[in-house]
Amino acid sequence: MNARPEPRIVADKTWDLDGIVAELAGLRAVSQKRRYRGRSLPELPSREAIVTVVDGLVAALYPRHFGPAGLSHDGIDWFVADSLDQALRTLRQQVRRELHLGDHDGALSRSEVECRALQVVADFAHDLPRIRALLDSDIRAAFDGDPAAKSLDEVVFCYPGIAAIIRHRIAHRLYLLGVPMLARIIGELAHAQTGVDIHPGAEIGESFFIDHGTGVVIGETAKIGRRVRLYQAVTLGAKRFEVDDNGAIVKGGDRHPIVEDDVVIYAGATVLGRITIGHGSSIGGSVWLTKSLPPGSVVTQAKARSESFDDGAGI
Repeated sequence: MNARPEPRIVADKTWDLDGIVAELAGLRAVSQKRRYRGRSLPELPSREAIVTVVDGLVAALYPRHFGPAGLSHDGIDWFVADSLDQALRTLRQQVRRELHLGDHDGALSRSEVECRALQVVADFAHDLPRIRALLDSDIRAAFDGDPAAKSLDEVVFCYPGIAAIIRHRIAHRLYLLGVPMLARIIGELAHAQTGVDIHPGAEIGESFFIDHGTGVVIGETAKIGRRVRLYQAVTLGAKRFEVDDNGAIVKGGDRHPIVEDDVVIYAGATVLGRITIGHGSSIGGSVWLTKSLPPGSVVTQAKARSESFDDGAGI
């Protein structure tokens, strides 16, 4: 004899879905009116579409590593062309959405938005060979700088710092071309994937290497020179935020460090504010630094002191 089935719960009555949906709609309407100043709702960029764009671009930059298995020598260029065509078409749609979203006063016509989106993507596509050349220098720096690296292919496949910098160099170019939201989404996708948080505004020179990677944070206005190496949990952050007369944070402004060429910053170091780390300097692990350093500086933690507190002294 079959067991009697459990009674089915009617979700909308149990959870009062009609009431909850109505309240959410009201809150959404207030938020949208404030955000878009009463204009018709613009289409938002699609995170899912941007994931597809980034995957296509990465595969086009390194087709033997991230393209389909078994690509023949003759088929690689065809695959790269096809991947780029699809990625750039989708990117153009997303750029158009961001430009429309940012046109708060409705000053741009549809044709002007279309023209600007096309120009942004064309300029970005033109820069892809330069991005690849920069990335090759980063990959070589990782291989040369890590005794555990057995091959350049291992570095491309396995190193989270390389995965992060590939996406950062894509995002940074889009940031400079005037689509910061798309760039920021790409940066956050890389952050979720690798644990490395690089704002797309950060300027990073060639041959950059993040070893291990987890917990690295690099702020928007940071400037990093050539052949710089960072280890895990390094922060290049802001020391303080300027506020206006009403106590609101002032947006923008140079607030993150400048790291010159050939600097090494070891695990857990925190470097804050618009200070300059002179070229060839070495910053030890867990150092807290808020002042500029001349070239060739070496900074380490102070040696631990042994102190005793006998008979309650110091308590």
